[in-house]
Amino acid sequence: MKWMGRYAGYNAATFRKDLLSGLIVGIIAIPLGMAFAIASGVKPEYGLYTTVIAGILISLLGGSKFQIGGPTGAFIPILFAIVMQYGYENLLIAGMMAGLMLVLMGVFKLGALIKFIPKPVTIGFTAGIAVIIFSGQITNFLGLRGIEKHEDFWSNMKEIGMHISTINIYSVLTAGICLAVLLLVPKFAPKVPASLVGLVLSTVVAAFFFEGQVATIGSSFGAIPNSLPQFHVPEITWERIVNLLQPAFVIAMLGGIESLLSAVVADGMTGSRHNSNRELIGQGIANMVTPLFGGIPATGAIARTATNIKSGAVSPWSGVIHGVVVLLVLVLFAPYASHIPLASMAPVLMLVAWNMSERRSFVHVMKTKTSDSLVLLITFLLTVFTSLTTAVEVGLILAVLLFVKRMSEMLKVAKVLPDPDHKHEKVMAHMVREGHDCPQISLYTIEGPLFFGAADTFEKSVMDSIHRRPGTLLLRMGKVPFMDTTGESNLARVVKHMERSGGRILLSGIQAQPLEMLKRTGLIERIGPDHMFEHTGEAINYALLHLDVQKCRGCKHFAFRECAALSSGGTDPECNNLLKPGKRVNVNSPI
Repeated sequence: MKWMGRYAGYNAATFRKDLLSGLIVGIIAIPLGMAFAIASGVKPEYGLYTTVIAGILISLLGGSKFQIGGPTGAFIPILFAIVMQYGYENLLIAGMMAGLMLVLMGVFKLGALIKFIPKPVTIGFTAGIAVIIFSGQITNFLGLRGIEKHEDFWSNMKEIGMHISTINIYSVLTAGICLAVLLLVPKFAPKVPASLVGLVLSTVVAAFFFEGQVATIGSSFGAIPNSLPQFHVPEITWERIVNLLQPAFVIAMLGGIESLLSAVVADGMTGSRHNSNRELIGQGIANMVTPLFGGIPATGAIARTATNIKSGAVSPWSGVIHGVVVLLVLVLFAPYASHIPLASMAPVLMLVAWNMSERRSFVHVMKTKTSDSLVLLITFLLTVFTSLTTAVEVGLILAVLLFVKRMSEMLKVAKVLPDPDHKHEKVMAHMVREGHDCPQISLYTIEGPLFFGAADTFEKSVMDSIHRRPGTLLLRMGKVPFMDTTGESNLARVVKHMERSGGRILLSGIQAQPLEMLKRTGLIERIGPDHMFEHTGEAINYALLHLDVQKCRGCKHFAFRECAALSSGGTDPECNNLLKPGKRVNVNSPI
């Protein structure tokens, strides 16, 4: 019923809109599918297979009405590294494993958790991937010969430098024609698929004027078959599964992130709302099925999804039609695609890299000169110079550590006392100064989250007062929004020390979450429910009623007026004249 609800009110008019948008996106997806496959180290037809099968399944089973799925540029460095290290057959198995992981993420409703990946990490690895894609096409753009491909950035750049003398002027001219079309067509004919026009025009020019001078898809990879491959289950062994766990997990995480980002973009453009867990399940099923037909991992394609919406898409049928269009082109025109020069594909991928580089967001975050800038820069550099896996792992760990540091710095523990010079009944708080203290009551304001990163600061600050053995320790907790088990443990140690010294601990203004934590751990029973107060004024009155008057005699400049009032006969006249006996603190005091 939910599936049918996506097509409520569907009619011939809306179908025509889906047909047009599906046709446009399908035409755009053809060159991109082949280009992404070639850049990933596999044959171009595998990119087309992925576009057809994954594109249809993601539209039918995913959680976004407008999502267009298929091979994307973000996967290029990962897939290329897997092909180089494990081979194409193992890439198919890793894709299936990643699909299963995505399904499990959706089943266990982990879709929302992926959204919590810090933006600097996402921008950093996306910009790094863009650099890798762009630099990886320099060879084809220049037509260099004798290039040996490597997994790492420096080795590939070294190869280009060593073979720069083999530059092919015909390849440069072919690539230049395609690049010019890619840049000019959107300005003068924005609805025309520039990548397809660029490929066709540059291919025609190369065929007529540079015949035999420029490497083509056919000369490099052989003819593209005009049919889908036979159903084939790769040989899966336990050893292969263990070896491919890490790459499969990286594929799954990146696929999940990219698909949900694309769905969010679609929501923003249409005002709709996607189902993140259903989207992960749909992406997972697509990635489990596609390798059975030779396809590579797929995810939501942000640019094609945006184009789908701008072209007037109404429902997921536009995504299905886009896959059917690619299939028809594959069956009818595949032999002609073999004549496309690799130099023509290079500027298409370079432009994709430029558009996905997040350059504006990158500069914006770097300008802030904060810890986010550091996370972004390190993630970016590690993506380019090591691997995406390392970059994301280090980026996330660094982001978490810096976040914990910032949160721990938010905790403030200040010793405060009522102001004896104030003329009204309300208790006003200020920092204690030398000679202005009460030996029996210590009052502290705790401000900020009381968690593992800051709990030690809290305990050390309060312990100084406990060592002076006050009769009552009052903690104002109204500004503590969160407490974890570490914070609770440190608070429990403070309670234990107070018990040993024969004193009591009072809490005022405690919020819901910390209170629930104390209830779950049983610490609230140890403190005593009667020692928990909504207002600090109530807690102070309770403390004053339980003062040891004998200990007050002879003290100097009591901050608590009642302490002075109760200690009539004390040796300090200033203490005896602060307030008249019997004066009480306003129990609704906000402190």
